[in-house]
Amino acid sequence: MRRFAGLGLVGFALAALLAASAGQAATQVARSIPIAPNAGASLPVQQECQLQALVPQAIQTAGGDVTLVDAPAKGGRWLELTISEVHAPGGGLFSGPKWMTVSGTLRDRGKTIGSFRAKRLSTGMRSTCGSLAKIATVVGQDIAGWLAAPSMNAEIGDAR
Repeated sequence: MRRFAGLGLVGFALAALLAASAGQAATQVARSIPIAPNAGASLPVQQECQLQALVPQAIQTAGGDVTLVDAPAKGGRWLELTISEVHAPGGGLFSGPKWMTVSGTLRDRGKTIGSFRAKRLSTGMRSTCGSLAKIATVVGQDIAGWLAAPSMNAEIGDAR
């Protein structure tokens, strides 16, 4: 009889643990993120390259439990992102390297639980928007990796 009671207790504990982990909400990320006014992105880059949407999409595609939303619910877990630097002079592949920096703060129920600065650069032979799209994809992958083990003031990607 004690043996069955012990098994029942273990089963109950396991079920409670699984229910708790299943109840953890996805990290919310805005579908479109801002470019800081002093980021250095020209108006054509802002309008044509779609970086504001590419970075969140790349984070979601790279994995993890991420939900893209129009406006994050501040009561749950959300990642605030800002494109804080863009270096993309006109001239496409003839204008040299391009780079982008994204800054983020991870909050859970209002408490800050992580922050980072992610930077990547491209020296490839692509158009300006093509280079920035590649950078957005890699930065998104870096951020998704960081979300698995967030820390404060992390420098990820080429920001290290």
